[in-house]
Amino acid sequence: MQTIERWDIFEISLHGRSDGNPFTDYTVTATFQGENEEKTIEGFYDGEGIYRIRFMPSFEGIYHYRIEGTFQNELTEREQLTGSFTAVPAGENNHGPVRVADQVRLRYEDGSCYYSIGTTCYAWANQTLELQEQTLETLKNSPFNKIRFCFFPKFYLYNTKEPLTHPFEHGHGEGLNPSLIEINQKKQIHFPGMPHAEPNLDFNYMRPNPAHFRRYDERIRQLRDMGIEADIILMHPYDRWGNILMDAASCDNYLRYVVARYGAYRNVWWSLANEYDLIRTKSVADWERYGELVQEKDPYQHLRSIHNCGDFYDHSRPWITHCSLQRTDFYRTTEDTGIYMEKYRKPVVWDEICYEGNLELGWGNITGQELVRRFWEGMLRGGHCGHGETFLAENEILWWSHGGLLKGESTPRLRFLLDILKEVPGGYIKEGQGIFDETVGIAANQKYEKTEGFQPPSAIPTSGYEIHYLGIMQPACRDLYLPEDRHFQVDIIDTWEMTITDAGVHSGITKIKMPGRQYMAIRIIEVS
Repeated sequence: MQTIERWDIFEISLHGRSDGNPFTDYTVTATFQGENEEKTIEGFYDGEGIYRIRFMPSFEGIYHYRIEGTFQNELTEREQLTGSFTAVPAGENNHGPVRVADQVRLRYEDGSCYYSIGTTCYAWANQTLELQEQTLETLKNSPFNKIRFCFFPKFYLYNTKEPLTHPFEHGHGEGLNPSLIEINQKKQIHFPGMPHAEPNLDFNYMRPNPAHFRRYDERIRQLRDMGIEADIILMHPYDRWGNILMDAASCDNYLRYVVARYGAYRNVWWSLANEYDLIRTKSVADWERYGELVQEKDPYQHLRSIHNCGDFYDHSRPWITHCSLQRTDFYRTTEDTGIYMEKYRKPVVWDEICYEGNLELGWGNITGQELVRRFWEGMLRGGHCGHGETFLAENEILWWSHGGLLKGESTPRLRFLLDILKEVPGGYIKEGQGIFDETVGIAANQKYEKTEGFQPPSAIPTSGYEIHYLGIMQPACRDLYLPEDRHFQVDIIDTWEMTITDAGVHSGITKIKMPGRQYMAIRIIEVS
């Protein structure tokens, strides 16, 4: 009997009908039954008369399955439509899908803590194969455990080349909504510096291109094996191929196809859109239908979000599992993490807080120091953050869209941050209380009530763990108000130089000498 790991993929391949439009005309499903779960899984057509069904077992043990559907006819060779396999314990690096825990946190299904240190490479999977392999090698040696990228090709500043493949087969505009073409021409924003190009609408939007999606199969699998979550952007506004002009039936068919094809990958997240509010051809009613459809069709209930340019979407909607945010204030970004955690009672993931680089546009030219500062501000408040890099290059290959090589200074500092967070007692950190010029993170299992006004921290909370982050401040010394009857190890953390200096064990009111530099933190740990 075949064996696979828990949370891995069991795949069935079957021969079937290829006449008509097999992407929409025929069905194939399989019902999987184990001791602890029973799921009916929709399959998909993969071209050349092949249908596939992919299943991710959530438990160990023997599973039996039964296949049904209209995908076969009398002339098709009859294949075995029942079978079984055994799900064995997950391997060392297989922690299962990421889930929401305690309303506002993220955790792997096996109970392991998950801090999202993400990055953005919108179109990396549609570059040359050589560049894709270089991107994977870069990711392998990075701290990033999530990457945001698109299924649809992207047309925008520094993104003007034809993609390697298209998501739909060539045709004559089948599945387009003619009324949306006019809406798009009138309402679509023309971005500064956008090159002009005639739209290419010569596709059949009811027939996915299997060659395009097979490449994504391989890339998502490779990310999974490196422990990187694939935050897949299903739609975006930067289009000249008609992908945002599909009619309702084509959009729904596309979403069903993607969910059937990729739902069994444990590392998949669904991002309904990047900058949804710039897609003028979609209404809130459309987004609600899409979100509910993905929720209904996904048997594994992967994480689901929608990302903004301007105004936030209503993240309280039940189909949304976490807040995927782009900063809307030029100066305040991750400082507002606690506000949105309290408002939506969901995990907060800052997927776009400006990129390290030197582009001419304000979203792409902050320093590595500022990006790292924003990470520390957001993570100590219990949120998650995303990186991006936009350094000008003669070949116009920028990490933010194409991948390749990283050039900035932030990446090793983000690994340093992640290593520190992994040492927090109980696994998670949340916002505590300090004085006006610092951000304080405490172990999330601590009992700690905030008070109004200035309150020096006269007592460390129950588990005795705090990090005081000073950001842009640069004091030469710092007073700590520690209980006199307890002892605390004090460390000075230089978040930019990536050093941790032992400042001794202390009790009571203590003056700590500081180096007088920015981006410092003080870690306080109770000791016996």
